[in-house]
Amino acid sequence: MVITKICCIGAGYVGGPTCSVIALKCPNIRVTVVDLSVERISQWNSDKLPIYEPGLDDVVKKCRNINLFFSNDIETAIDEAELIFISVNTPTKTFGNGRGRAADLKYVESAARMIAKVARSNKIVVEKSTVPVRAAESIMHILGANQKMDVKYEILSNPEFLAEGTAIDDLLNADRILIGGECTETGSNAIEELSWVYQHWIPKERILTTNTWSSELSKLAANAFLAQRISSINSLSAVCEATGADVTEVAKAVGLDSRIGSKFLQASIGFGGSCFQKDILNLVYICEGLNLPEVAAYWQQVIDMNEYQKMRFSQKIIECLFNTVSDKRITIFGFAFKKNTGDTRETPAITVCKTLLEEGAKLNIYDPKVDHQQILEDLTHPSVTDSPEYVRKAIDIFDNAYDAVKDTYAIVLCTEWDEFVELDYRAIYSKMMKPAYIFDGRKILKHKELQEIGFHVQTIGRKLNRTGLLRSWATQQ
Repeated sequence: MVITKICCIGAGYVGGPTCSVIALKCPNIRVTVVDLSVERISQWNSDKLPIYEPGLDDVVKKCRNINLFFSNDIETAIDEAELIFISVNTPTKTFGNGRGRAADLKYVESAARMIAKVARSNKIVVEKSTVPVRAAESIMHILGANQKMDVKYEILSNPEFLAEGTAIDDLLNADRILIGGECTETGSNAIEELSWVYQHWIPKERILTTNTWSSELSKLAANAFLAQRISSINSLSAVCEATGADVTEVAKAVGLDSRIGSKFLQASIGFGGSCFQKDILNLVYICEGLNLPEVAAYWQQVIDMNEYQKMRFSQKIIECLFNTVSDKRITIFGFAFKKNTGDTRETPAITVCKTLLEEGAKLNIYDPKVDHQQILEDLTHPSVTDSPEYVRKAIDIFDNAYDAVKDTYAIVLCTEWDEFVELDYRAIYSKMMKPAYIFDGRKILKHKELQEIGFHVQTIGRKLNRTGLLRSWATQQ
């Protein structure tokens, strides 16, 4: 089989960027990304893409309507393609057996059934979504049970290892491409076909092949290990605040050990995004199902520590503001779970805002890339509040940082956007109620300069020296 046409089912954070880069690097392959959502496909075909990712706009503009297409005609794309990516959402179940931990595979199953219904020729079906171990087996059962005469399928696992904010660079300069498949002649041939696609720009030595189950577990394991490092350094940040140590200095000292390395040792409010929590909860559920309670408890603690860090930071805000934020207006800088993305899934900002709103605070919120409607939907979601009308009245969303700080008691920095470092904090200080507080949840601001201006500054993993602070504030008055 020579791959000339690729179909991707799912036009989200994985499918869209991945297939855009494939189209860029494989000009002789026609790549079609399909989705049930008419609105989402319309956005992919417009000047404003449905997701913000540095470099993505340029890639899409170079390829769109040349060899990259976005469509709602799912059946035609499936029928014509030799290789099909399944890149649909696999959220954590919210009801039924395994709710709150197990992955909900209903969209994966729906995609498999659609392929079985439409396909009239042999297909390589590639599991791109993050799924529990042995999900490929479920796809094979569905395809096999609905198999037409003379139509054969090969199922591969090809997990993504993208970080939002750097996804395009991660795709162009991947550390590794992982492909898992059956240890059969036809399975090996399918692996070679997919490998050939990636070899248009990825050296062959960086393409790792495994069996299907190892590939599926490797995705969960990679995210679990990364999240574990964040929870580990965040646990030490609490120790630093209690003892006078500086978590930045501790992280640097630890990271210089070549056996450990410095990545993902940046203490913060906690991790967020669509993958870490979901994948670890899935891993916990799998371990419990395999009767490995000690292993399940180990990974559950990574999640528990992340929740503790978010609540610890939120409580510090309340304590510093004289143990009450009732009717006090507070500015939230940043709502996305990290910089260079508009994604708010599992963002720590939601926990911080929820806690402050429950304590009666009024919130001014500013994020340079998150749509106002998305912020409103997140904070009025039933999992966040049972009083959406109250929340709508208690929050205001702004288009710039300077308007968002007027007459507020404190700034709470939740996302490490570069622009927050460069703001004119003297001008901001003049607009705020006094004493004015800054709570730096990402440790990116120039704390000493802020203190000299007159701010009361709190951050993660460090006790700031306040000598002369009140004297400085009194002088400015």
